[in-house]
Formats: sequence, structure tokens, C-alpha cells
Amino acid sequence: MRVCEFDYHLPPELIAQEPARPRDSSRLLVLHRGSGEIEHRAFRDLSGYLRADDVVVINETRVMRARLRAVRQPGGGAAEVLLLEDRGGGVWEALVSPGRRLPPGRQLAFPVHGLRGEILERTPSGGRLVRFSGPPAVVSALATLGDVPLPPYITRPLDAESDYQTIYARHIGSSAAPTAGLHFTPEMLADVRSRVHAVTSLCLHIGVATFRPMHVEAVEEHEMHTEKYGIPEATADSVNRARAEERRVLAVGTTTVRALEAAADERGRVRAGEAETDLFLRPGYRFRVVGGLLTNFHLPRSTLLVLVSAFAGKELIFRAYEEAVAQRYRFLSFGDAMLIL
Repeated sequence: MRVCEFDYHLPPELIAQEPARPRDSSRLLVLHRGSGEIEHRAFRDLSGYLRADDVVVINETRVMRARLRAVRQPGGGAAEVLLLEDRGGGVWEALVSPGRRLPPGRQLAFPVHGLRGEILERTPSGGRLVRFSGPPAVVSALATLGDVPLPPYITRPLDAESDYQTIYARHIGSSAAPTAGLHFTPEMLADVRSRVHAVTSLCLHIGVATFRPMHVEAVEEHEMHTEKYGIPEATADSVNRARAEERRVLAVGTTTVRALEAAADERGRVRAGEAETDLFLRPGYRFRVVGGLLTNFHLPRSTLLVLVSAFAGKELIFRAYEEAVAQRYRFLSFGDAMLIL
């Protein structure tokens, strides 16, 4: 498959710059894989598509306040560090800007008492390893000192940090939000819990590479980024019982899909525990666990668009996207939702 086959025209004005208010007032496109039927509903109608024996799985990751402002030393000049992963001992993998002016050995000063940084080396993905030094309490709190990072296509500042966190975000570690979950209000989530067999959770920490387009000609040549995930015993048990009884597992978000499928063996039995995955879900993949997916509308030429095409079929997904554009749905992180059944 060629990457260009996953391109489509996304009018810039359809890229949502702020969340719907209230969150559950967003629109919902319902796509039925079996019949190809497309319905246009409101997110508040979600519960009507759930079954009493469904198991719904959410991702409880929380976005880090990972964007740190800095001054280059010597000479001054503004710089920015976006934390990606704690490597231990005060060393973080990060994206830095301006990259060409931050070679290994460059020093950074931060507007936080006593905090300094040194660029150690470049990473294969184009980032940097940065060693931080300063008061131990400050270094240990790095993931909470900066600003919440937003995807590059969102240019409007947040009204509140909570706008880019799900209501159930618990475990700090992501550089981006699991955006399918942003539509839920406490009342909506309580309604879902009352209608299904179980709502259970896992945690996959999302890296910013999720927004990067595929810079190759063939989809199969793309090297997928690695992400860490953890699946509790209770979640694995609930999912495995549902699968054994031929009940539906509905994933909230592509990150939840990725974690569940990565943790499954050939029979679809999910293993509890912590691990890393570079699983690339693309057309031809046989889904072992997930039977329904709640997601948003994704960037052209992105691995997320490839994933939903693998789940529902490329032709059907592109027909749904064409209709969503025609119906003026809001796209990407703060946009409307799609339920694939």
C-alpha cells in the first residue's frame, strides 16, 4: 500500500481549535461495518448503541505539562523543550527548538529556581537527550512544571488545561491526549456505566510521534514509534471473559485499541502487565480483541487513519470521511467523534 492512498482533502476551517461546550454536545458519526450504513447523531446518543453485555475500555493516561521554556547558554536566545520520556537519573528524551541551535553540549537555563539542562546527544528520531540538574525536588517534578503541549494544528491557546485532559485522566506520562475520551462528561460516563456490563481501564502513554505523517512511499516501510502501556489484572480478566462469552469489547480511542491488541496472544487472550509496543495496525491485520471503536477524525496520511482503515476497511472509512467533510464535521483532537461498530 502506498501512503498517498491514505490522503484526503481536509479543509483547514474544519480543524477544531477548541472543544465542544459542553463536551458531549459534539457530533457523532456512526459507521456500521457490516451494512456500510452511516448515521449522523449527537455524542449524547452514544448510549443507544451500547449493549448490556459490552465491555468498554478507556485509557486513563494524563498529559504531562511537558512544554518547558528555556534560554540558551551562553548568548541567550529563546528555546523550548518538549519532554517525551523519562530515561532516569535526570535524563529525558525530548524534542527541542530551534533544533539546529541546540547541538550536543549546549547548555540551557530554565525560569524555574536552579533548574538547568545540557543537551547530551541526538536521538534516531531527531530528538535530543537532555540531562537536567538542580534541586532534587525540582528535577523530580519536571513533568508538572511546564505547559500542556498541544498538537501543531491547534493554534488557539487553551482556555483551561483541563480542556486537553479526559475527565478520567489519572496517570501522568503522555505528550498528547487520548482525544476520543475528551467527549465524555461525568454524567455521560455514568450513563455508560449504567448501561453496559463493565467500564474498565488501561494506560498507554502517548508520544508526539502519533501526529507525525508517514515520510515514506509505502505504508509497510514506516517505522512505528514505541509506546509504554499497562493493563491491570482486572481489565485483562474482564476483557478475556467477554471474549470467551463472545461479547463485544468496545475501545475508546485508537490508543486503547493498540494496547489491547499488543497485549493479546494468537487466541485473543489479553495479558496483564506493563510492556512497550511498536505494533502498527494496518489493513490486513486480524483484530483479536476489539469489536467496536470510538474515535475522532484523523489527519491525512497518518498512522491513525491507517489504523481505522484496518478496522473498518479503507473504502468504507474514506466514504465516511468524505461524508463527514461534506456535512462539515469538526476534525482532529477537539473535533467530533466516530463510532465504528
